[in-house]
Amino acid sequence: MCTVSYISTGGQRFITSNRDEHISRPLALEPKEETIGSMKVLFPKDPKAGGTWFAINENGSVAVLLNGGFVGHRPTGDYARSRGLVLLDIIASENPIALLQEMKLSRIEPFTLVLYTSELLEFRWDGHQKYFRPMDRDKNHIWSSATLYKDEVIEHRQKLFKKFVEGNPQVAAYDVVDFHSNNHDDFENGFIIDRESGLKTFSVTQAILDKDSGIVMHHSDLLNDIDFEVPFSHGQLTI
Repeated sequence: MCTVSYISTGGQRFITSNRDEHISRPLALEPKEETIGSMKVLFPKDPKAGGTWFAINENGSVAVLLNGGFVGHRPTGDYARSRGLVLLDIIASENPIALLQEMKLSRIEPFTLVLYTSELLEFRWDGHQKYFRPMDRDKNHIWSSATLYKDEVIEHRQKLFKKFVEGNPQVAAYDVVDFHSNNHDDFENGFIIDRESGLKTFSVTQAILDKDSGIVMHHSDLLNDIDFEVPFSHGQLTI
């Protein structure tokens, strides 16, 4: 929930996320389908709060969470609900964007949400105000958590991503996972981190949306060296 990339290539979309957490936090459960309300949702579950940082619904919508809004913040601990549960509320909706517009977020810790539906949206909550930023879903994008990376580091990571995309005009899903699984010679600020503070990259999760073959979630548990490949039952997929 600290690095997210979005790549559009031909009839495919790849949305990929690194989950960086303190080593004291439990590992996520393997991705499984659950029905929330009337919506089928596929996600790896955080056993601590029951939420997630990455989820796909049966309509092909994808929601991915990053910690923090625009800048780093000091957690107060006095929060009404976990952000991972908020994400599940959003992705379980028939209209996630409309729900975001209506949802009350007071006493929710700041976060950034990358939301792919019929459009691509960057949403930020800074603890006081909502910010909606439509993105071009036919271009490639990368986001880094404001709580973990300084502005100059975020800019450097954007340059690495641009170089990767430009060097791979026929990029495949596994190429993107490999890119996210590389520390790029920097264990403090690379895509795979292992900091003295105890912060470590736990996993890399990817949604593969293909107009012909449908939806697949790839989840790499880096600490246990286990890969999960989960096809998702769904309705009509529009890419």
